Amino acid sequence: MNVLDHLKRDEIVGLACDLIRQPSLTNKEGPAVDYMIDWYEDQGFDEVIVQEVQPGRRQVIGVLKGDGTGKSMMFNGHLDIDPITADWMRDPYEPRVEGNRLWGAGVHNMKSGDAAFLMAALAIKRSGAKLRGDLVCATVVGELQGGVGTVHMLKEGIWTDYAIVPEPYGVENILTKCVGVHDFAINVIGKSEHISRMEESIDAVKKMRAVLDRMDGMEFEARDPDLPGAPRWVAGSIIGGRNRDHDLAGPYNIPDFCTVIVDFRYPPGYTIDEINGRFSDMLEEIAVEDPEFRYELEYPVNPKFRVGGTVMPPMGVDPDAEVVQILKESHRTVTGEYPKRIGAVIPRSYCGNDTAHLAQAGVECCLYGPRGYPDDVEKHVRIDEMVTCSKAMALSGYQVVTRGK
Repeated sequence: MNVLDHLKRDEIVGLACDLIRQPSLTNKEGPAVDYMIDWYEDQGFDEVIVQEVQPGRRQVIGVLKGDGTGKSMMFNGHLDIDPITADWMRDPYEPRVEGNRLWGAGVHNMKSGDAAFLMAALAIKRSGAKLRGDLVCATVVGELQGGVGTVHMLKEGIWTDYAIVPEPYGVENILTKCVGVHDFAINVIGKSEHISRMEESIDAVKKMRAVLDRMDGMEFEARDPDLPGAPRWVAGSIIGGRNRDHDLAGPYNIPDFCTVIVDFRYPPGYTIDEINGRFSDMLEEIAVEDPEFRYELEYPVNPKFRVGGTVMPPMGVDPDAEVVQILKESHRTVTGEYPKRIGAVIPRSYCGNDTAHLAQAGVECCLYGPRGYPDDVEKHVRIDEMVTCSKAMALSGYQVVTRGK
């Protein structure tokens, strides 16, 4: 029987809805992890591996075991989700279906992709096919911190020949190249006094203005023709207040500590040391010009901010790699045509993801996942893309794990 006979649209949507209902902000993924442990056990996976990534922080991996005579496939997706934006008009953790759209917290990045690959794996199991290679479903945490969960999984010895990661880049694309991601903080230290004596103070927030202005003028050369818009960077988070805890309770005091967190996307050819060095040089130039300017470049970022945690290097896999060709043909079987783009896909390739670590570990991998319509894209996903992704991953996984080496 065709493996796709065991894949149902309503079940894919239903699982995505259940995942939306599990709050799982970065470093607070517990409810989603607990749900997945029960799901793997209820569906009869051969192994359910619970890993403690950090003290009190777990992730879970479900395995369908082969007999060892074939190649292995990993479906990899993260359970942690981006922070909730202020413009949600309804409860973000209550899923909502409207036509071809499924709305909910984290459904874009990437619980729709998680549901797609989990149901693909379950369809393979339901088909009753004899598996020759392992099928590994890695529901990891901390991808949004540089991939700490996948790094931990690899260090623990869980490895496969191939992997597909259904990040939300659109099922018309198979990505084989992405930038690296480097997060660091810049602290500016001032001198706090009450507003009545502000002339005696050094305002750390005002001093940070010079840093932001200087950052806007920095220049980094492109070193990969496939990624012409990289490097790119943003000071995406800023906080200032009194003391290193940024105490905000005393706005009548001049702030003596201000922090910006910088996200830097870079192509092959750059190193973390070079990037940090260029920013340190910029900060030192300000210090030479302004004797009151004191700063720190902080890497890694203080864990309290739930940012970074590990280096996410640039990813590059040959577009002719076998896993890419298998997925390409599977997509055509499902849709009647090949994906529109294979390789670096702009602007999607300016995103970081866990293929960075998989490829570095020698896992042949690529990216292929469901996305939403352009408006409110981070709040919903197209249901038809979620179903297409699940079907193509089911066919690809089935082909890999049921054939011999």
